[in-house]
Amino acid sequence: MTAVWDLPDFDDHEGVHAFTDPESGLRAVIALHSTKLGPAAGGTRFWHYADNGRAVTDALRLSRGMSFKNAMAGLELGGGKGVVLAAKPGDVITTAQLEAFGRAVDSLGGRYVTAEDVGMSEERMKVIATQTRYVSGLPVASGAAGGDPGPYTALGIYLGVKAAAQRGLGATDMKGVRVAIQGVGSVGGGLARLLAKDGAVLTLADVDEGRAQKLAGELGATAVAAEAILTTEADIFSPNALGAILTEMSIAALKAKVVAGGANNQLSVREDGARLHARGILYAPDYVINAGGIINVGLEYLGHGDEAEVKARIARIPERLIEVWNESDRTGQPASDVSDSIAKRLIGR
Repeated sequence: MTAVWDLPDFDDHEGVHAFTDPESGLRAVIALHSTKLGPAAGGTRFWHYADNGRAVTDALRLSRGMSFKNAMAGLELGGGKGVVLAAKPGDVITTAQLEAFGRAVDSLGGRYVTAEDVGMSEERMKVIATQTRYVSGLPVASGAAGGDPGPYTALGIYLGVKAAAQRGLGATDMKGVRVAIQGVGSVGGGLARLLAKDGAVLTLADVDEGRAQKLAGELGATAVAAEAILTTEADIFSPNALGAILTEMSIAALKAKVVAGGANNQLSVREDGARLHARGILYAPDYVINAGGIINVGLEYLGHGDEAEVKARIARIPERLIEVWNESDRTGQPASDVSDSIAKRLIGR
């Protein structure tokens, strides 16, 4: 059996905690990557994994990404992630499991602050909050920071996509720019609506084909099968579903000049950043472009500012991307490596 320390994605994590609650059936992992800048903050996802090892790997990778994301967003927060294991595909998390997970979060004494991610919702965050105060993304009054992070994540990605279109395509606006969007849930769907208003030509795909077709009908876009989106003729490929979709094979098949989307951990392995760079494909590092949601719930938890401050900080996401791209051009390093180096310096690694 491989020890946690020996796993490829273990990156000097400060803690990796496994929790079980026989009464509710909860099985969960909370990974704390860094608390250098503040409590380790990051959402919790409810997902079915083929085996337990993949759940641990996901927690390790996602928590590291949160350390980098929070640092690059200028938040006084470290990086952590919660993963609750679904017994089978399509399972819905129960109230008892949510309560048990809340107690697990509370047992860490504030070192980890949770929020909404895949398979969770504001309502489920409210249940977790009955057991711990270390939770964010709760419903808030109009004009306040906090609440559903999805629209704020979509806004940041939208601004990042526009910056990438200008940098990689020389486009002064999005009219006529062909964007292939993978995943049209809360974030990808929000992005699609914003781009449609700007006149972008959209191709949409989702594992729920009906959802993609419905949104395509609403926006005047084209829907394709989920397996076809990576090889769609497009100027920009925007991954907004689950991660590890940029591999040696998929990168070789890409027809887009720019990759800019909100999925976490888009690169299957670190070397895939170099593969994008070698092909001359402009890459917007995922944890930089998708920081809008954590900016929203992070400022809610920290009590810093209101919705106007959230939007002001999200508006600075393109500036950070341009900093990364400029350094990449100057050094010849892939944008993904440049971004990692900046983030590591910020967290003292």
